[in-house]
Amino acid sequence: MTHTGSGEPAQRLHIDWTRCDGRGLCHELLPEILDRDDWGYPLAVDTLLIGPRYGAAARDAVALCPRLALALIPLDNG
Repeated sequence: MTHTGSGEPAQRLHIDWTRCDGRGLCHELLPEILDRDDWGYPLAVDTLLIGPRYGAAARDAVALCPRLALALIPLDNG
């Protein structure tokens, strides 16, 4: 399994496009990771890989998404 420098497993933010309706809460919680398109849907600024610096904010975004459109997927080397 891939780990970050803090010992926390590396994760990728997954957006379920069939659930997302562009409310923008994830962008407000993760502005360094996500931008918004013209309709309010999230766009990756650079990458959807979540390091330890944004781990807590990413977990909050997943937990607070009103459409349950976000998930954190652990990355593994196998």
